[in-house]
Order: sequence, then structure tokens, then C-alpha cells
Amino acid sequence: MTGLRWGILATGGIAGAFASDLRSAGLDLVAVGSRSQESADAFAAAHGIAPEHTHPTYEALVADPDVDIVYVSTPHPMHHDNARLALEAGKHVLVEKAFTVNRAEAESLQRLGAERGLLVMEAMWTRYLPQMVRMRELIASGALGEIRTVSASHTQYLPSDPAHRLNALELGGGALLDLSIYPISFIWDVLGAPTSIQAAGRLVETGADAEVATVMVHEGGAVSTSFSSSRAAGSNTASILGTRARIEIQPAWSSASTLRLIAPDGTVLEEIGGPPAPDAPRGMEHEAHAAERLVRDGLLEGDILPIAQTVAIMGTLDEIRAQIGVTYPTEESHNG
Repeated sequence: MTGLRWGILATGGIAGAFASDLRSAGLDLVAVGSRSQESADAFAAAHGIAPEHTHPTYEALVADPDVDIVYVSTPHPMHHDNARLALEAGKHVLVEKAFTVNRAEAESLQRLGAERGLLVMEAMWTRYLPQMVRMRELIASGALGEIRTVSASHTQYLPSDPAHRLNALELGGGALLDLSIYPISFIWDVLGAPTSIQAAGRLVETGADAEVATVMVHEGGAVSTSFSSSRAAGSNTASILGTRARIEIQPAWSSASTLRLIAPDGTVLEEIGGPPAPDAPRGMEHEAHAAERLVRDGLLEGDILPIAQTVAIMGTLDEIRAQIGVTYPTEESHNG
């Protein structure tokens, strides 16, 4: 197999961004599935998908024999069932972050993927960006010395309408699954699992979280902090402080950005990257390339974000939610 044939499940904004990046990278986007033919047709027209692969149901999409891998881009509470549908149809899956709404659902998909011999991968696209690849190389080389603290934020001014998906608990709304997942996953990438978690949050009228802050301790005593908000926009920088040097990623660390390795005296030892051109791909093609390489090599997971770590990160989010008092109404059906 020289390349995978991609199908996209759902037609929202993130699906469109992913489709555009697939096309820009020359990858093989062949099919789309929606809950209506009208929506599927509009998406197909925008992204060059043939009518015979434009499906009015998710069931029809996963049954398409010309689809090898399905990108799941529905709201968070639907990820589990939609990914299971694709896996049971024999398709590999790339599931948009947050992977599920809790650890129990994530474990269910992990088991099913292993049973079926299929790739199950979280679409945490920022992990595959070039500056993140270089970051891990610098850490592995010892350039930072002993890492003592990691800090990252992700803040956006998002709609405050109580009826909007981002504020609806039944749709997994709130800052945690949409925004906090980025810095929490970043911290895991650098420091691994936390040994202790302290979280605070502010809930809005729907019961969803608008702000979430964490302080976590990791093996060896390193400390991490994160902050997310859906009601205010900040600088969204990230820093890793080591005993020999530090890394700063800005102006927005969770997209194509600039990484600087800086000595204690402020000397810039290395600088890579920069903001993308206005017409450049968003960067989601890197995770798609990674998924294709894994399938080509007969692997069910990679080193950058193995499924076991995705599952464990969902457990971290579960603990944060318990501390700030958020429960999703859809969880009961998948917690068995």
C-alpha cells in the first residue's frame, strides 16, 4: 500500500480544515459521510470528493470499500460510538482530540483496535509539528539539562451563547476538552504522567467550565502549570525550563510557531520555525503522514503519541473534571 484512502466522518469546521490539509499535502481524500446528503454534497463539492463517495450516513461511509482510514470529527461525546462504528467495519481511525470524554471510553476503543489489528490514534496534531519534533530532539540530547518546570496555556475568546456547542455539557462543551487538552498533552509529552494534580476552574451558567488551571507534580519533582479559558484570549505561549537552558515557543505554541533554545544568560542558542504564510496548510497533514507511516509499517501505534498515553491523558482529564465539578450527561452509557 503506497498511501491510505481517507474518509472523513462529519462535516464541521475541523473536518474542513483537515480535508484542506490532506489536499495540500497530496494525500488521498476519497470520501465523506454526514447525517444528511445535503451536508455531504456541500462538503464534497468544497473538497473535490466524487459523488459516489459522498454518503448521507456514517454507516454508509464506513461501509465504503474504497476507504482505508476514517477521520472522526464529530463533537467529543460522539467520538466513542463513531470510532467504534469505523473499527467494526475494519477501518483504521484517527480520532479528533479530545479522544473521548473519559478514560473508560478511551480504553474501550484501545481494546477494540487491538482486537481488530487496526490503528487507533488521537488526532493531537500539534505533537507532529516540526517545532515539536525538534523540541523532543533537544530534550533527548540533554541540551536543557534537568527539566524543572513546564508551563503552557491555551486561551480563546469563544462564543458565550449558552446554546452553543462549546457551552453545552451534553456535547462535551467547556474549556477542558476543547482547549485544556492541548497544554495537558504538551505537559505529558515533556514530563510524562503527573504524580499529583491540583485543579481549579470557573463554571458558567450551563455547568460547563470556562476557565481551568492546573498545577501538577511529575516524577523527579518537576512542576507543571497550565491555564485555559474560553472567554478570554491571551498570548498562548509555552516554556520548558531546564538547569542548562530553556525552550520558549511563541507566539502561539500549539500551531506552527517559533521555537527558541535560550541559555541562562539570555543568549539564543537556536531558533527554528516561524508563523506560517497566510495560505499555508494549518499543519494537520503531519499527523496524517504519521498515521500512514504506521499502517504502512504494520504498527498499531507510534512513539509520538501511543494509544496507551492517550488513554492515560484522558484519566488526567477525568481527575481535573472531578476536582472542578464537571460531569457530562452522556458518560453513563459508556462507563461500563
